[in-house]
Amino acid sequence: MFNDALRNAGFDENYRVNQKNQHVSLVNKGRKLSQERSGSAGFDDNYSINWGNEHVSLLNQGKEVQLSLDRTSGGGFKSKKDFASGFFKMKIKLPSKDTAGVVTAFYVPTNALNMFFIDDIPIRVYNNTKKGVGYPTGTMQVVVSLWDGSEWATDGGKTKADYANAPFQAHFQDFTIDGCASPNAKPDKDCYDPKYWWNCKDYWQLNPIELKAYEEKKKYINYDYCTDKGRYPTPPPECVG
Repeated sequence: MFNDALRNAGFDENYRVNQKNQHVSLVNKGRKLSQERSGSAGFDDNYSINWGNEHVSLLNQGKEVQLSLDRTSGGGFKSKKDFASGFFKMKIKLPSKDTAGVVTAFYVPTNALNMFFIDDIPIRVYNNTKKGVGYPTGTMQVVVSLWDGSEWATDGGKTKADYANAPFQAHFQDFTIDGCASPNAKPDKDCYDPKYWWNCKDYWQLNPIELKAYEEKKKYINYDYCTDKGRYPTPPPECVG
């Protein structure tokens, strides 16, 4: 969950996830290319609706998607392909008004090192290499959704979604994916090759500026499932260490 200051900021909330493995010197060139390609792909190029079809609307010739939440349902979509490594980002405009209990989710399920950024501020780091997992044991999909998390999302579930403000609407742009596609059952080891710029050593850890910003992350987060003992008496493995 992100604070109200971000909620109405428009399409400047760039969410990115960096899957990091080996060193390569192409990082600056690669990131520049990624920025140049930003917005070039339409929704249908890389994503498909996976639930709540009637609550998912394609706008601007597929360059923008709107997810809606009302009393009947929310909606979501996911990447068409699985990836073993990559650099994933999206522009997200969160719902306006009072959105207590409403969850706008962007995540990448995986068992390797992930870093999540909002406007270049790191807000979460998962380093499963500390647990003896050097590379992903499974592939990743980008998953996006809008749904009712009233049971836990705000004040430990005390504040529920107010459907007098419905429909809640979240908007998404930039469906370009910089990733190495891989079979779902077994990650392609070629995806960890240093020929991919996101596998550069610069992405193995946060730099000093990012580390400082990471320490300030509480200003941007008002819920963290890693500290939610009510839902998870035993912390999920990615939250340990």
